Amino acid sequence: MNEVKPPKKSLLYYYAIVLLVVMLFNFLAMPWMAERQIREVDYNTFVSMVESAQVGQAEIQEQDNRILFTDKDGNTVYKTAMVPDADLTKRLLEAGVSTTGVEIEQTSLLVSLLGWILPLVVFIALGQFMSRKMMQKMGGPNAMAFGKSNAKVYVKSSEGIKFADVAGEDEAKENLQEIVDYLHDPTRYKEIGASMPKGVLLVGPPGTGKTLLAKAVAGEASVPFFSMSGSEFVEMFVGMGASKVRDLFKQAKEKAPCIVFIDEIDAIGKKRDGQLGGNDEREQTLNQLLTEMDGFEGNTGVIILAATNRPESLDPALTRPGRFDRRVPVELPDLKGREDILRVHARKIKVEGDVDYNRIARMASGASGAELANIVNEAALRAVRNGRDRATQADLEESIEVVIAGYQKKNAIMTDHEKRIVACHEIGHALVAAKQTNSAPVQKITIVPRTSGALGYTMQVEEGNHYLMSKEEIENKIATFTGGRAAEEVVFGSVTTGASNDIEQATKLARAMITRYGMSRDFDMVALETVNNQYLGGDASLACSPDTAAEVDRQVVELVKKQHEKAVRILRENREKLDQLSDFLYEKETITGETFMSILNAE
Repeated sequence: MNEVKPPKKSLLYYYAIVLLVVMLFNFLAMPWMAERQIREVDYNTFVSMVESAQVGQAEIQEQDNRILFTDKDGNTVYKTAMVPDADLTKRLLEAGVSTTGVEIEQTSLLVSLLGWILPLVVFIALGQFMSRKMMQKMGGPNAMAFGKSNAKVYVKSSEGIKFADVAGEDEAKENLQEIVDYLHDPTRYKEIGASMPKGVLLVGPPGTGKTLLAKAVAGEASVPFFSMSGSEFVEMFVGMGASKVRDLFKQAKEKAPCIVFIDEIDAIGKKRDGQLGGNDEREQTLNQLLTEMDGFEGNTGVIILAATNRPESLDPALTRPGRFDRRVPVELPDLKGREDILRVHARKIKVEGDVDYNRIARMASGASGAELANIVNEAALRAVRNGRDRATQADLEESIEVVIAGYQKKNAIMTDHEKRIVACHEIGHALVAAKQTNSAPVQKITIVPRTSGALGYTMQVEEGNHYLMSKEEIENKIATFTGGRAAEEVVFGSVTTGASNDIEQATKLARAMITRYGMSRDFDMVALETVNNQYLGGDASLACSPDTAAEVDRQVVELVKKQHEKAVRILRENREKLDQLSDFLYEKETITGETFMSILNAE
């Protein structure tokens, strides 16, 4: 169990402690030290000193019941207790003793110096202590490592990652194999006068294996591998990031040939806008990185690998030839790539021998390598939960549904009426898809609620790789999205909130047809929308006038409405099958695509 550490105290807390110590010193220690400088005598001695003219000043403190007096020269302070003496004032006047009532308590030079110097010493010591703690926190256990690179160095071992451990990215591995060959035998390249790229930029969506590919290059080349994240260069103080860059490249040159890998390089490599109030630390770090990449020759044996999923945000000076000369796309895997990735990860667990990886790969269309690894792991966990020692085909198929829609909700209880609406809704999707051409076959229909909030879903699986979509295919897909709502209207004569996600997907497709794919007769091949962050969701923003945007909205509504009407027409023409399939799904809750098609095609 991890130890629960107490929360760290702020700097204000320590200054408050010091202030309290200083106040206690002034109010308690200073008076006590002053008291130690006063000599105490009895009253008779005081009277005899007055009569012999040895007293210079006297102060009667009736409240404290004491008399403070000095000698004739004022060098020594005495005190004595007061006793009833009616002639005291007369005796003092006759002796010429000053009794002005002024506080004559004196403090020695040592006490005065301590009162001023001690607080300064305490504050300076506290500042040194806090500075040392901060340096240790930011620079590591050694306070002098404040500007040192904390890159992790991996050296190839017998268990190192190889290209064989990376599947589904054959094109990327082919591009990087040349780097490995150069690190193994650079003389072939030097003889012809060729130089290797100084930098290789790995670009792709999250989870596609960019970091894994970089480690595989190091494993294949048997060279030191420096790994550091872009965010680790950014420090609180300006100049520290640049110092880390200098130190990293210094280490790399000493261990050449080697590979330097900077993950998420967009953290320091964003475009410099030059605006007031910009991030000076990040820009200085970027400038130092640019300088270092220009500061060594291409044949020194130092190869820079970097990964990002935001290439459009990188500074042009960083991506130009001579720095990052080569860009290697690491895209989502195709059907064969997904199958290979599943086989690689399946080697880590125990699976039955009859698992159809091609079928699983087709069901997991659009999944990244990380998601496929998660699917295999979920299948193994499901097998353990069910008391089995091997994962089966059913485990892998269910794990896909878990990744897509979440776990089954065991406690979700729908009323019979709601259950019939959901069954009708899902059959509406499947029926519209089946009655149209160029639609993906239905794989599974279920009305079991999921933790993602879905009360049911219809899974369609493409037979193979699908890279292009025609206008008719997109329109059919929009009609399929509207099939659920259309079924509710045809059967129940009312609508529910269950079609919210369908509406969102249909609208998104229709807008893309008009603004990005040039499938509108009015706008022809004019781009009305720009896509930002294509690897991080692909958010789109309109690039047109308000009047054009209004026309786009009108055409989107018209397109979706037309396909909605087509879906209603299909369902009305097949009303008998709609009712029959809805009743069957209501009873079974989950049916396969084969069962659905057999009932649909039965006379």
